Amino acid sequence: MSGVLDRTLGILELLSLHGDGVELATVADQLNMPRSAAHRLLNDLVRCGYVRQVRDHGDYMLTTKLVSMGLSFLSRSGIVDFAQPLLDQLAEVSGELVRLSVVDGNRLTWVARAQGARQGLRYDPDMGSDAKLSCSSSGLAWMSCLTDEEALALVSQQGLGQSSEFGPNAPSSLKAVLDAVHEARRLGYSLTLETYTPGLNAIGVPVRLKGQPPMGMITIAGPTVRFTEEKMQALAPTLLEVAAQMAAASGASPFFNQRLPKVGRQVLAQPIYAE
Repeated sequence: MSGVLDRTLGILELLSLHGDGVELATVADQLNMPRSAAHRLLNDLVRCGYVRQVRDHGDYMLTTKLVSMGLSFLSRSGIVDFAQPLLDQLAEVSGELVRLSVVDGNRLTWVARAQGARQGLRYDPDMGSDAKLSCSSSGLAWMSCLTDEEALALVSQQGLGQSSEFGPNAPSSLKAVLDAVHEARRLGYSLTLETYTPGLNAIGVPVRLKGQPPMGMITIAGPTVRFTEEKMQALAPTLLEVAAQMAAASGASPFFNQRLPKVGRQVLAQPIYAE
């Protein structure tokens, strides 16, 4: 990894994966940079308030500054104001985790959620990560709104989600991904059975205005023992209706209006950020 900006972003991304902190030597080794350079950049990040040391000469970890910046941006965008009540409604009806992801260029990032499970098994992942398009219900729902060529280009750039890292039923080839995209396109929503996480099923629908590209995805996810394929199919009409309501409300949100995706040669040439 070379370049000050690349190295700095690499440090932030690495620290985001380790909530208990990372020592200097690990940062340097993981990012393939001299320890002196890693130490200098970490000190700059500490000085600017993005990183702190757990103790003197100890591990480095992120502060909440990046998080607060993201939350501040979302609060000013208006997305939470109109999305959260609808997500809460879906969570109450389904009794499972409901999440909203938004399309930003060729990224699909989870930005809001509502938890419907009050007891027993709960699926409650970290927010702010990007969806692995090939095996997530949100990714498949998004790609069902694209042409086959556009969908395959996105997956080819991001890479397949391997079953060893994701769910045991994660599509293992581009053809398998395309088959799942075709099925989601036929149904109007995506169904995934242990493709993203072992023991987890999910359903996803696009949020889109008629004649417009999708601006985001709503998903409901829950443990396979209770969130069965039959239950997901029964919830599909409600999920589609909520997505339509959210799309109608999105006209007032500059966040969505400025981020209507233009999938094509220009967007697909940009780098995809894997989760």
